[in-house]
Amino acid sequence: MTLISLKDAAITLGAPLFSNLNLTLHPGNRMGIVAPNGRGKSTFLRALAGQGDLTSGSLTRRRGLITGYLEQDVPDTLARQPLRHAVLSALSPEARESEGWRADIALDDLSIPAELHDRPVGALSGGWQRFAMLARVWVTEPDVLLLDEPTNELDLARIGLLQRWIRALPRETALIVASHDRAFLDDVCTHTLFLRPDHSAVFALPYGPALVALDEADAAQDRQYQNDLRAARQLRRQAAKLKNIGINSGSDLLVMKTKQLNERAARLEDAALPAHQQRSAGAIRLGNSGSHAKALIAVEATAVLAPDGRRLFRAPQLWIGPGERVVLLGANGVGKSRFLDLVIEGLRGAPGPVRAAPSVVAGISDQRLTALPGEVAPHALIAGRFDIGDQPARTLLAGAGIAIALQGKPIRHLSGGQKARLAMLMLRLAKPNFYLLDEPTNHLDIEGQEALETELASHGAAALIVSHDRSFVRTTGTRFWWIRAGALTEVESPEPFFAAALGGEPAR
Repeated sequence: MTLISLKDAAITLGAPLFSNLNLTLHPGNRMGIVAPNGRGKSTFLRALAGQGDLTSGSLTRRRGLITGYLEQDVPDTLARQPLRHAVLSALSPEARESEGWRADIALDDLSIPAELHDRPVGALSGGWQRFAMLARVWVTEPDVLLLDEPTNELDLARIGLLQRWIRALPRETALIVASHDRAFLDDVCTHTLFLRPDHSAVFALPYGPALVALDEADAAQDRQYQNDLRAARQLRRQAAKLKNIGINSGSDLLVMKTKQLNERAARLEDAALPAHQQRSAGAIRLGNSGSHAKALIAVEATAVLAPDGRRLFRAPQLWIGPGERVVLLGANGVGKSRFLDLVIEGLRGAPGPVRAAPSVVAGISDQRLTALPGEVAPHALIAGRFDIGDQPARTLLAGAGIAIALQGKPIRHLSGGQKARLAMLMLRLAKPNFYLLDEPTNHLDIEGQEALETELASHGAAALIVSHDRSFVRTTGTRFWWIRAGALTEVESPEPFFAAALGGEPAR
């Protein structure tokens, strides 16, 4: 049975987002959509949900199909509604009267605490807002779930809850999810769609194995393309030789043969398809000014206190040396943010338990990107802060994926991905030798995440990192500090923490 079928589907918004897409979704399929920021994932999901149209091609839904669409943002009309009422309002008026219990089941399935049910959706944390909107989608009992970046704003515990919820869905429920969380895609998906302007590719595999298959398919296509061009060149060389012989001998047969060879060469050239070349959403590059200090950051044995004086945890004597990338692990509320505040204070020379070597040049990026003033234009920010002149600033911004048209507009007009790349550009221009990165992959697409990982490793950067992105932590971290049971301890691997957080187990 087919739930959704696409044939030669295309959407063009100025440029093609995707074209010639053929896709069939069956009950129980769990499909991840992968593409860089701004390349059509949300537009594609809206079309599947019936909230947008294809430019060409056809989209067929099974008669009576119910789709549940989780958008990235909470609509303003829902932000003021109490959580339970917002979920209940997704039902028809008749169902609200007779089947209000469905809202309670949806909220319970997602483990949303009862004390939150009467709070306005807009007053909830970002993570609980995502779950509230998911409950609103689930209460309609959809045949197909369409989820747009469902792990945004979620910590690892709630990502684990979401993964368990997806695994517990009825077997026939289909899922299409757009996400930049590679570990999440590997956990929940059985299929992967790489959405491209042309030659989109679908594999009946989770993200990691599908990426390997995609690379192999692209390499095979590139080999075929080069072989076709080589064969066409050979035919044209043969045709040129025969043409000269035919002219000299006056042979009509050789002239006809020459024409046939050129026609064969033209057909080969027309049919030859180059391998896909991904257009970058903007480069991410970092620098490292270097340091000869043995310890860039030193932390005295100390009790880390909350602003109200409560003791959060005790930290032993610690240090971070050149080239060491330390990942700070811990559940929400254990004191990670307070520890980062202490380190930032030490980097700025304030008295306290954290001291920075005199040679340290710090590059700080927090998850809310507070270094980016919303009303200042990107060009004014870069050119003014780093004194690099008009044209160099424009070139750097364009290389970071911020088009000329956006460079003079306030930063608040940028997308989340563009803001993240602008923040990375500012870090690069500061030329730090120590990075403090708080959720640096927020808003970065997979290409950007991988570029940041490569830059940190290739420059031998020293860093203190907080991140819920498991793939990023595994690739980037060289040391791991885990805050649990009122103490900070160094561990060999992040995997025990991941297992505890994702499984909802207490971190003992």
